[in-house]
Amino acid sequence: MVLFLALLIAGVALVAVGVAVDGMLYLASIGVLLLVVDLLYLAGRSIWRAPRRPAR
Repeated sequence: MVLFLALLIAGVALVAVGVAVDGMLYLASIGVLLLVVDLLYLAGRSIWRAPRRPAR
């Protein structure tokens, strides 16, 4: 969960800096890409950690 939060904070910070500073649009695009990867990581982690118990 710490990795998820660290990636989330880094992505938001990159988007904010990329939008605020003129000519740094590539930072905003890297931040958005990082946020997408972060969401994919969270989805994959929740799928892989699902309990696989036999039905009774």
